[in-house]
Amino acid sequence: MKTDYLIVGSGLSALVFGALMANSGKKVLILESHEYPGGFGHTFTMAKKYKFNAQLHYVWDCGEGGAVNRVLKKLNLAEEVTFKRYNPAGFDHMKMPNFSLEIPSESEELIRRLTNLFPEHKDNISNFIKEIQKTSQGLKILSPPINFATLLSHFSEVFCALQYLNSTLQDVFNKFNLPQAAQTLLALQWPDFLLPPNQLSFYAWVILFTGYQKGAFYPTKHFEFVINSLVKVIEKNGGQVLLNHTVTNFLVNNKTVTGVTAIDKITQKTSDFTGETIICNLDPKKAAQMIGLEKFSKTVQKKLNYDYSPSNFMAYCVVKDINLRDYGFGEWNTFHTGHENLNEAFKQMYEKNDFSHPSFAITTPTLLTETERDCPEDCQIIEFLTVANYDYFKQLQDTDKKAYRQKKEEILNTILDVVEKNYIPNLKEHLVFKITGSPTTNERFCGCPQGNSYGSSLTPRNMGIGRLNHETSFKNFYFCNASSGYPGFAPTFWTGAILYQRLSGDLILSK
Repeated sequence: MKTDYLIVGSGLSALVFGALMANSGKKVLILESHEYPGGFGHTFTMAKKYKFNAQLHYVWDCGEGGAVNRVLKKLNLAEEVTFKRYNPAGFDHMKMPNFSLEIPSESEELIRRLTNLFPEHKDNISNFIKEIQKTSQGLKILSPPINFATLLSHFSEVFCALQYLNSTLQDVFNKFNLPQAAQTLLALQWPDFLLPPNQLSFYAWVILFTGYQKGAFYPTKHFEFVINSLVKVIEKNGGQVLLNHTVTNFLVNNKTVTGVTAIDKITQKTSDFTGETIICNLDPKKAAQMIGLEKFSKTVQKKLNYDYSPSNFMAYCVVKDINLRDYGFGEWNTFHTGHENLNEAFKQMYEKNDFSHPSFAITTPTLLTETERDCPEDCQIIEFLTVANYDYFKQLQDTDKKAYRQKKEEILNTILDVVEKNYIPNLKEHLVFKITGSPTTNERFCGCPQGNSYGSSLTPRNMGIGRLNHETSFKNFYFCNASSGYPGFAPTFWTGAILYQRLSGDLILSK
C-alpha cells in the first residue's frame, strides 16, 4: 500500500494531523513506540478499575468556533467529542497563606475581586488586567496567517504585544508594581507551565490565562475518548496506527527523508517503512540527532538549540467513602502554595529538591463529568502535580532505587499533609489507591528527553521570533510536535491542523 503520510509518533498533534489527512482521502500510517496512542494525552488503567490520564487536566479553545471545535467539526466528531465547561465564576481556585482568589472568566470581575483584596493597589491592578487583554488581542493579530490590513487597523494592540517580546511575567508584574501576594495569586497556576514568574514568557502566560478565561473545559467522556476518536477516524479511512513500534533510524537520501527503520517491541522484528511525506512527532532535537544535526540548515540548527522544559511529579490517587465536593472541590482546579513568593517556591523545589513547603495543583476529574466514570461508583479520583528536577531523580533511580522510591513517597506524604491540614481532614484514611510518577517516568512512558513536560521551555528565549516551526530544511519531512508548535491540548490541535493546512491548502483555522 502506498503511504502518503508516514507519521513518527502518535502525540496529539500527530493524531490531529493524521486524522485530517485520512479524512481527506490520504493514506496515513502512524508508528508509536508506546502501547497506548496519544503521547501525554494517553490514558492508562491501574488495578483493572482506575483510569488516569498521563498529564492533561483541563483544556481551552474547545467552545463553539474555537480551534478544537473547528477541527472536530471537520472530522464529523463535534457531536460525539464534547466538552463540559468549568465554572466560569471560578475555574481556578488559588490558595496561599492569608489569601485566596477564585479566577473568573470576566476580567472586570477579576479586577473587582483583586481590588477587594488589595484596595490600595486598585489602579495598578486594573491597568495590569487591561494590559493582559490588550496583549492577547495583539498576539492574536500577529498569529499566522497575518492580515496586514488588520495589523494596521489594530496597531495599538500589536504594539502593546510586541513590547513584551523578551519579557517574563515577573517583568510585567514589576512594571505595574503589583503587590507580592497579588502576583502569587495571579501566577499560581504555574504548574501549567512548570516555570516561575521570573522565568516564564509573558506571552505564554497571557495566551493560556486568557484562553482559560474564554472557557476552561474537560472532555465529557474523558481524554481517552478524544484520543480513541481520532484514531478511529484514521482507521476508518484506511489508515493504521501501529503501536509498540520504536523508530531507530531515519532513511535519508541526499536532502530527502524517505522513511524510517523501526523495531516491533513485541516480535523484535526490524522493518523499514516509507512514505511520500514523513511527519516527525518525535522531539525535534532528538530526531535531528538521529539524522545528524549537521545535515540541517544553519537556520534550522539554530532553532533546534532550545532548552527543554522542566519536568514534573505526579500523584494519581483514589479515595473511597468520601465526597470531595463536601470539601470545596468541584468544577475547577485548586492551586496551593505554602510560600508567598513563587520564584522562591520553585527554586526550593526544583533546585534544592526541598518539598517541605510545596506549591502544587490539585485536580479532581471524577467531579467534572458523570457521563462516563473513571473509577467505581463509590470512589473518586484526586491528582496532585508539581515540578521536579530530572537530573536529581535520574541520578537517584540509577544509583539508589530505594532512595528514589522514598523521595517520591516523601513528596506525596508532604502534599497529603498539606491537604489534610487545609482542605480534607483525615484524607489518608480514605485513600484506597495511589501511584506516583517522576521525571524518569515521563521519559520512560512518553519518550520525552530529560522527562520534559512541554517540549521546549516556555521562556522568552524559546517563545520569540526564532521559535522552531514545521520546517526542517529536508524535502518532504516536517516537524509536528509541541516544540515545533506549542504545548497543551488546544495548541497541539493548532499544530496538527496548521501543518494540515500548509500541506493540503484546506483552511480550517483561518482567522
